[in-house]
Amino acid sequence: MRFDVVTLFPELFTPLLTSGITRRAYESAAVDVRFTNPRDFADGNYRRVDDRPFGGGPGMVMMAEPLGKSLAHIQEQRGAKAPVVLFSPIGRVLDHKLVSEFAAGDGAVLLCGRYEGLDQRFIDTQVNLQISLGDFVLSGGEIAAMALLDAVTRLQPGVLSDPESHHQDSFNPALDGLLDCPHFTRPEVWSGQSVPEVLLSGHHEKIERWRREQRLEITARHRPDLLDVARAEGRLSPADERYLKQRH
Repeated sequence: MRFDVVTLFPELFTPLLTSGITRRAYESAAVDVRFTNPRDFADGNYRRVDDRPFGGGPGMVMMAEPLGKSLAHIQEQRGAKAPVVLFSPIGRVLDHKLVSEFAAGDGAVLLCGRYEGLDQRFIDTQVNLQISLGDFVLSGGEIAAMALLDAVTRLQPGVLSDPESHHQDSFNPALDGLLDCPHFTRPEVWSGQSVPEVLLSGHHEKIERWRREQRLEITARHRPDLLDVARAEGRLSPADERYLKQRH
């Protein structure tokens, strides 16, 4: 799996690649991340990659030519065309389903915009998918690219110490798309608060039912839309429905 990141600030990615549980995937090149700076393909002494927008207005716009040369260089190196992703407010919101699609693929080219954005002609002709982290604006696409890389990398075999860990993640189909339940560890009593008794019982069936009910409760309270999807797709059992009905 190879991701090529087109960015003016490749140094921003250093913490992602050198820290935390995903580091081993990058160091072993199980997930190969490479960087291309458009300035290396810009003309003139100043290696200019942006200019004022036609029609006036504030800010600057990234020029199509350096981006086009950057992309051509990457595709030549890869030996085959890869999907080109732009992080943009108009894009598809990044979610577990989309992360899983990338995790099962061969990678992509990730474009990190800056300033007021990219020349629309480059977007129209070269970009295959636009992705958004949500209804807010960042200074550039680097944070969004790091979020995608981290989410995809942790799904790769051997990255997490326990390969079953991500199956318990919120939004995972293994949990029927629900939010995860609360978790507790030692000590049994902290600041006057005890661990739920059922978790100390050793009764695995009761523990699993408690966790399921907690997932249902938390999802119903915080993300009822996810519960609606799970119900529409037939993921809720009769016991789930009984619990949800009697909780009120």
